Amino acid sequence: MKGYNKPIIAILVILLIDQAVKTWVKTNMFIGQEYHLIKDLAIIHFTENNGMAFGMEFGGEIGKLALSLFRILAVAGIGYGLHYLIKHKYHRGLIMNVAFIFAGALGNIIDSVFYGVVYNYEKFFHGRVVDMFYFPLLHGNFPSWVPIWGGEEYVFFRPVFNVADAAISIGVVMILIYQKRYFKEEIKEQESLNSEMVED
Repeated sequence: MKGYNKPIIAILVILLIDQAVKTWVKTNMFIGQEYHLIKDLAIIHFTENNGMAFGMEFGGEIGKLALSLFRILAVAGIGYGLHYLIKHKYHRGLIMNVAFIFAGALGNIIDSVFYGVVYNYEKFFHGRVVDMFYFPLLHGNFPSWVPIWGGEEYVFFRPVFNVADAAISIGVVMILIYQKRYFKEEIKEQESLNSEMVED
């Protein structure tokens, strides 16, 4: 059980912060309302989406139900993967980052599964994910010579997201950055096994 303590604590902390922020926004703001924290660069902007992370959509009622069910299966798979990593004593950094991804995915599932019933606007599995963080750090227009987007407006960073989305992104990015370190021991073990097979 020792190896599970830190990942479980991380998951619970992320879930607590994620749901606390969403609950505050949901009960104290109306859709589209904004609080400008740092001029137009850091904004609390209340929006909801029926789809995936960062406001991406997955069409229709059937699509939404399918997405909710897919999320549950995905979280179950991630949870099993996390258990496997801990049991087989993989790199602690990898385990913590997978815990971040698990917590983020679970945080958004809570919205889509329960919020419709909790806030009396839909049935189970048809809730909307609450988003609020908006950081339009750069904005302007593409030069006219840019193919396809020439002259069009751009905003970076455009998506509105939540704590759960951020946890998923951090987990994925950290795994990509440190993948060689995380899987170095497994590569060495595989190379050792291969050399032994050749010698035999």
